[in-house]
Amino acid sequence: MRPPISRIPVNLTHPSRSLLFQLSSTGSFPKFKPQPRWNSSSNSESTPPLRPAKPPSDGRKTRQDDYEAPSVVQQPLNLPTGVSDGSALLASANPLLGATFTTVIGLAVVFVGGIFYFEWYKANVIRKMEMAFEAGYDPALNLADHGIKTRNGEGASTVGVDWASDVRRQEQDIIDEIVHGIRHGHYILMMGSKGVGKTTMILDAMRRVEADGVAICEAHEDLEVFRLRLGKALNYEYNEDSQTGLFQRRDPREGGPPLNKLEKVALKMAAKRKKGKQPLVLIINNCQLFDNDDDSHQLLQQLQQKAESWAESHLITVVFSSDDFWPYPLLRKIANRMHVISVRDLRGDESLGALRHLRQQHFGKAEDDSVLREVLKTSGGRLSRLNTLAKESNLLEAAANMLNNEKGWLLSVIGLIPDCDDDVMDEQKVCASSWTLLREFAKKFREREEELKAAAEPGKPIPEPDLPMISYYEARQIMTRADFIDMLDHQNIINIDTDHMIRPDSMVVLRAAIEVVEEPGFDELLEGVKERIDAIESLHRTRELTWKASDTEDTVRIMFQPYEKREKDKEKEKENAGRRSWWPFT
Repeated sequence: MRPPISRIPVNLTHPSRSLLFQLSSTGSFPKFKPQPRWNSSSNSESTPPLRPAKPPSDGRKTRQDDYEAPSVVQQPLNLPTGVSDGSALLASANPLLGATFTTVIGLAVVFVGGIFYFEWYKANVIRKMEMAFEAGYDPALNLADHGIKTRNGEGASTVGVDWASDVRRQEQDIIDEIVHGIRHGHYILMMGSKGVGKTTMILDAMRRVEADGVAICEAHEDLEVFRLRLGKALNYEYNEDSQTGLFQRRDPREGGPPLNKLEKVALKMAAKRKKGKQPLVLIINNCQLFDNDDDSHQLLQQLQQKAESWAESHLITVVFSSDDFWPYPLLRKIANRMHVISVRDLRGDESLGALRHLRQQHFGKAEDDSVLREVLKTSGGRLSRLNTLAKESNLLEAAANMLNNEKGWLLSVIGLIPDCDDDVMDEQKVCASSWTLLREFAKKFREREEELKAAAEPGKPIPEPDLPMISYYEARQIMTRADFIDMLDHQNIINIDTDHMIRPDSMVVLRAAIEVVEEPGFDELLEGVKERIDAIESLHRTRELTWKASDTEDTVRIMFQPYEKREKDKEKEKENAGRRSWWPFT
């Protein structure tokens, strides 16, 4: 029996090749014997004889004389470190199995690492949103406090400082209780004209508690911008900073996901906060900046649904603030726990004291009350107007300029055009209806002035009347168009409160309208514009029939029939058509 043949690589000094050895049954290597070269021309199956080597003529040794047999070293098989079972031997013997084993281990490490990262990221999102309700975080409050720090700083300039924050209104106590968490279990809708001080009162209430548990967000007509603002207010990144793209899809870019996260944050913070501590407060400011369309309506309703559930659980108090009226009827449809706060202008002695205080803060000296009362006849109790006038050196001149600017703006928006073309007929409809309503306001205001003059005591100043008001129902009848009311409210020409009472937006608007209405020939101009609109509409409703005769002897017969007789003839034709043909009285 022939011994088994094994292939063992052996390093040779020259040349480097693998030789074939035969192991004997004892396991020892035989002595090396060089194999002779095989003669291809021989037909014998045995090993061909070795050719005799001729010695060189110069007596030098040949290469075969210096060649020595190499020593054979047996190299053991190295197994993987730390593995001594048969699976490692199988893996080393099969490269495909080894690659599969390495891939499975790598994927397992990545999967487990991804799970740990995902859990850490979710916890980090909650922690970052908790920071948004900690004291001193709110970006809007930090921006507003910059003016306070500038004002209180030594040698600082007072340019651009909002001194109106020093004036405390009657509604400030209610706003403080809401922001500080004393009033909870419902959500709030604040309504009022532009510049009455809604945002100022909210920021003052936040400043007293250093925005602890409060976040404020400004609305915007672009919902994508509002999404970014809401994320900034809540310190939420919408998963845009996440590295979990392989394990999770990004959340939709809308208001829903941050509200769900906010609910988790509120529940977690409610457990940490002291017993009886106020709930969180989320403020959506300037809701009138949303477009009055379906997308904005759906967004507001989504926010309202969350506000309803949070108010029921005393978890979060949501505050909506708006200058326009249209959010109120929208939220009123499904409102169960909504409280409405109407903020109006300062009245009487409140406006006089506020203007005196602002004047004292700016110039460090008191102003004569007669001058202040004269200014208040133009500006009214609008806090933003008072803050603007208090910075001027000449109050009377500044008030006159303010009135002229308001009058010019009013005429540019709803100015009347006599003998207008049909292209601007729709615009003139709005203008004519608007001036009809403003003329009614001016009439009521003058009547109220006469009543106060008659009731005034001698030697005492005559009080200024409040802004006249007309009910929503009466305004529809005066304007004859109900769809124009919301348009005027959005343009800050009129204001609608929660009692559905309509007023001029401010005293400056009313004074400008009175000057225009009391100009000579205004009534004739307004009636002329209305007649021109009726003529254009009548012309659009008129149809002209043209008939061309083919022969001079052709005649045309035109018959005019009254409407009542024509309707009776149609009814008779229907009755006759329903009778049977055999009816004897047909």
